[in-house]
Amino acid sequence: MDPLVFLAVIVAGFFAGFINTLAGSGSAITLPLLVFLGLPATVANGTNRIGVLFQTSASTLSYHRQGVMPWADSRKLLVPTAIGGIIGALIAVDLNEQQMQWAIAGMLILTFFLLLLKPKRWLQGREEGAIKPGIKEWVIFLAVGIYGGFIQAGVGVFLLVALVLDMGYELVRANAIKSILVLVLNLFALAIFIYNDQVNWLLGFVLAIGGLAGGWSAARMATQEWAQIWVYRLLLVVVVFSAARMLYLSFS
Repeated sequence: MDPLVFLAVIVAGFFAGFINTLAGSGSAITLPLLVFLGLPATVANGTNRIGVLFQTSASTLSYHRQGVMPWADSRKLLVPTAIGGIIGALIAVDLNEQQMQWAIAGMLILTFFLLLLKPKRWLQGREEGAIKPGIKEWVIFLAVGIYGGFIQAGVGVFLLVALVLDMGYELVRANAIKSILVLVLNLFALAIFIYNDQVNWLLGFVLAIGGLAGGWSAARMATQEWAQIWVYRLLLVVVVFSAARMLYLSFS
């Protein structure tokens, strides 16, 4: 592999891991890069999962060591999210890509306005504390899991919307739960991509090197009290950028 390509993939992996851990949509960086390097879109989608697995493993471990991972609630949400991830990966090759891009852009635009409408909820969570997962949450996380299995880009944002606005977590614990959910859904999704021979292992592991560093760094920063407002602002920027990118792809 060309040294410059090696460096570019590692740097992209770092930024993707950092952004994914604090907000989401880091795959908006890595997926286009993998396609630019010559991978078919389906192989880029599968290869990207290796980096995501490594970065979410690092961030999940970091959140656990810092004592902010709500394991009990996380376990209850793992099953619907994982099932959704399997379904999404299985149907990925059959969906119309342009229609999916329109749908993603619309959901991200809605998310942006939800962020603006309830900033206090994002920073402090529900005043009476987070609710316990029920049937409604199963349906929500199954749907988000299906999307995440289909394409990784943006799934972190949608998980945060569900965890903060529906369940009432503040950003730190919402990001911690998001890390383990993304880890598990991509574990199952990657297995399906591997079975269909849609993974480039060399680029995937190079991407993972940067993702490990980015995920670990971001998780340690995210738990600092001073960082919460900046995480919220980063989330706003990521949502706007991701929505604009999806709209551009839809028209191009």
